[in-house]
Amino acid sequence: MPSPSAADPGGISLRPVGDRALLAELPGLPEVLSVQAQLRQDPVEGQVDVVPAARTVLVTVGDARQVAALAERLRTLDLDLTAGQDDTLITIEVQYDGDDLADVAARTGLSEEAVVAAHTATPWVAAFGGFAPGFAYLTGGDPRLEVPRRDSPRTAVPAGSVALAGDFSAVYPRESPGGWQLIGRTDAVLWDIHRTEPALISPGNRVRFTAVRELVEVRSGAGAGGATPAPENPGLTVVHPGLYSALQDLGRPGLMALGVAGAGALDRAALRQANRLVGNASGSTVIESVHGGLVLEADEDQVLAVTGADVDLTISLPDEGEREPALCAPFLLRAGEVLRQSPPASGLRTYTAVRGGFEAEEVLGSRSTDSMSGLGPPALAPGMRLAVGRPAPGSTVGNPEEPRRAGAPEVLRVIPGPREDWFDDGLVRLCSTDWTVTAQSNRIGLRLDGPALGRSRGGELPSEGTVRGALQVPPSGLPVLFLADHPVTGGYPVIAVVVTADLDRAAQLAPGSVVRFRT
Repeated sequence: MPSPSAADPGGISLRPVGDRALLAELPGLPEVLSVQAQLRQDPVEGQVDVVPAARTVLVTVGDARQVAALAERLRTLDLDLTAGQDDTLITIEVQYDGDDLADVAARTGLSEEAVVAAHTATPWVAAFGGFAPGFAYLTGGDPRLEVPRRDSPRTAVPAGSVALAGDFSAVYPRESPGGWQLIGRTDAVLWDIHRTEPALISPGNRVRFTAVRELVEVRSGAGAGGATPAPENPGLTVVHPGLYSALQDLGRPGLMALGVAGAGALDRAALRQANRLVGNASGSTVIESVHGGLVLEADEDQVLAVTGADVDLTISLPDEGEREPALCAPFLLRAGEVLRQSPPASGLRTYTAVRGGFEAEEVLGSRSTDSMSGLGPPALAPGMRLAVGRPAPGSTVGNPEEPRRAGAPEVLRVIPGPREDWFDDGLVRLCSTDWTVTAQSNRIGLRLDGPALGRSRGGELPSEGTVRGALQVPPSGLPVLFLADHPVTGGYPVIAVVVTADLDRAAQLAPGSVVRFRT
């Protein structure tokens, strides 16, 4: 694997991003687009995702053993080859009343009216996508509008928010976390999988913002895509979803250039184990539940298995008593019987598989619910009926297995991140601290509390691709460990990346858990 400072005379330098990705640093956007086009036309062995950004391209592969060949290929690319772009003009109406408009005016020395005038004066150009489906990084605006990101990102930015960060502008396609400065809002639908081109704005498009006094709400309810109709032949009914339950499989790899993160089960070992126990293919759809509490009723006889967090299972039938099936073992749930999960004694997420797998509409090749993009079926709700597929011919139910026990504290291995050199004694301080998982954590990332990490380097980092397992550090100095629904790109430096093999254990860290990192 190349060292973080490895540089090539041709103008490309490579930095490792975990154990399955490289970040290629390039002179500018033309070279970025050239690299993206060449890798799209002639992929390297094992190539999964190619994520262009302002001056970098993130490339991921399926196996750590393929990284060396990726590095060699990147060093041999011709950066002078040009990539064609579509310069269609897109007009977006904006009501300029954003929460940060006054602050942007103060930072730039302009009046609020002058900020709006500068933002609407000339068309912006969509340089690249990322962060989330339909999110486009727009360049070429008035240089007076260059402002830094917020010191700490908001946990929820409203859909349609028009924002500034650095020398970029963008529109948030749906509610999501974000650290950009909000200056207005629009009702334009940025992403709709029912359109021929789901993204309203594609790289190369010109975007003109126009100011309006008010917006007429015409937002499509299907914009994110993925509502699942009630099945004709359900096999299970949701009596109660617990705190949060959703369908998950192994996700949507290979779509990060569209702003679509991989999503899928956070604890993939637990998903595979549950499917193995009931005789399914390893990537079949299961229910991922947070903090137990899931209650299911069988409409007809079903074989199930529950893995992951350490919960107690109880099966009851009115007037016929109860029985307690084992965790990590297949069991029969007869028609009319009800299965209940207790809150976990340890861990956070359980995985409930049914023989034949859960059926739902596929969205971009997956049945996973993606909390960041809104893709996939909705979260489970009381009364929802779940269809069950047919078992594969010749498949057999597995033998009981031992549950996996979590450590206390959990220790996760890391690889130095692409921006480890932005911090004072970066990895030393990261790895000598006991970090506490906060209640603001979710499928997007674990927010950690502890002593703030100080930077040795100031200024803004241009947005660049990131990966599951990345430890991104905002100006607050408190790391965020990205999980499966993470933003595709980010503008805060990544100090380290958790190795792929340890990410399943990170998925089981509940709020209040203590975690340590080691190299």
